[in-house]
Amino acid sequence: GVGNKAIALKNCHNMILSDFSLLKGGHFGLLLTGVDNLTIDNLKIDTDRDGIDIDCCKNVRVSNCSVNSPWDDGICPKSSFALGYARATENVTITNCFVTGDYQLGTLLDGTWKRHTDPGLHRLATGRIKCGTESNGGFKNITISNCVFESCRGLALETVDGALCEDIVFTGIAMRDLRQSPLFLRLGARLRGPSGTKVGTLKRIVVSNVTSYGADPLCTNISGMPGFMIEDLKISDVFFHQHGGADGEIAERQPPELEKAYPEPTMFGDLPATGLFVRHVRNLEVSNLEVTTEAADARPAFWLMDVDGVDFFRVKVPRQSVAPAFNLNDVKEFRVFGCKYLKDAAYEESGNRSF
Repeated sequence: GVGNKAIALKNCHNMILSDFSLLKGGHFGLLLTGVDNLTIDNLKIDTDRDGIDIDCCKNVRVSNCSVNSPWDDGICPKSSFALGYARATENVTITNCFVTGDYQLGTLLDGTWKRHTDPGLHRLATGRIKCGTESNGGFKNITISNCVFESCRGLALETVDGALCEDIVFTGIAMRDLRQSPLFLRLGARLRGPSGTKVGTLKRIVVSNVTSYGADPLCTNISGMPGFMIEDLKISDVFFHQHGGADGEIAERQPPELEKAYPEPTMFGDLPATGLFVRHVRNLEVSNLEVTTEAADARPAFWLMDVDGVDFFRVKVPRQSVAPAFNLNDVKEFRVFGCKYLKDAAYEESGNRSF
């Protein structure tokens, strides 16, 4: 209970970590830096900070792991400058894992599953899978599949330190009782790294076969920056259930840009959408997506700003809502079609409109 890192490996090859449990692992349960050909299988981690950090590693397989980490991230690929140079984390699969952030320390391991009673900690409940925040080297060829998120934050993909974040697949995921956004995709300009570090990329991302129930209070947040767009994003076969209940004042918000801020779903404050908040994106395709809210909500299901090329196909929005389905601001090549309760529409230039 006093070590900063329970297990730390650096510049290693052909490592296998399997079939053990870890209780209260310090700042990092596992900190793996510059490790290639790495297998992590069947671990149970019950800890008060990060569970598994995979930093600047190549050819990694994480499977069949359970992580309870209420105060920090559960499974966290990074690509920091810890090796003294920028190195990508690439060729990674994370599959058949369970992450959570709402159980008392040790109760995952002893099977009692006691939830935290502190309301402040209950709201924090980090416990997620996140690529970032450290992102000097980038993330390439990563698949996250067949995982369960419970009582924690949702998936985060973040590149704010000049990295290329490309070719990411997130599929076959069940998420329940989430804090904040089910999905958080952020391209920013914190640029913590050597002098001259430039803004990176976030592109070729596929999200499919995802269900999210009881997320509160934020919707999915997809945010690039002016002049630096998230590109080539496909979202399909997704169900988003949100608590809802926001008023018209929140629906009228124009969230700040905050290009250099630390990336978190809460960074912009309340978001003016119940389903997708999308800003500074090029080539977005959304199909077979349903948004529903527990309580009536004054916000549109989809809020888009500075989006170039977007298709919505067979989407459903909260039927009890009096809010418009879409709020568009400076959206080019927009099309919605094939929806049961929405008329087909297409705009080469949207201007500022709601419908």
